[in-house]
Amino acid sequence: MSTTPTEARPGRHSLFGWSLATLLREWSARVDAAADDLPQGTRGYQLLTAVVHGNLPSQAALAATLGIDRTVMTYLLDAFEGCGLVERQLDPADRRARRIVATDKGLEVLAAMEARVAAAEDDLLAGLEPAQRTSLRELLERAATGTGPDEDPCRTVVEATGPPPG
Repeated sequence: MSTTPTEARPGRHSLFGWSLATLLREWSARVDAAADDLPQGTRGYQLLTAVVHGNLPSQAALAATLGIDRTVMTYLLDAFEGCGLVERQLDPADRRARRIVATDKGLEVLAAMEARVAAAEDDLLAGLEPAQRTSLRELLERAATGTGPDEDPCRTVVEATGPPPG
């Protein structure tokens, strides 16, 4: 019976942690490069993604979801609004609250960013066949989903790629 690289082998340590850390570090660097024209780079990409795909009811909810201080979120949204990527709208259900909505330009910028990020991910996984890339993504998503209650991908990436707490 032959041993495959993924099976445990007596006398050899696992490279699982190193593999994950290396891929995350490289993914983060490549996404940073792809997002360098957005305010706050990768954080800005995650913000725009959360605004478009997150269905968050308010600026406060957006800040909480991304793990960004509410004061910092105000400045970040000011920058995005100044670039014409988002706008603050009164919430019809609560006039005290503001909803953050992507503009048409914001939707176009996000679509272009998502294409650049997909290209960066494909480049990162260039050593794998296309079917292997698909399998890896599916398996990683399945494994990550089983790790706990936090299923917010934006917050998870912010926490994993940001500076260590404390």
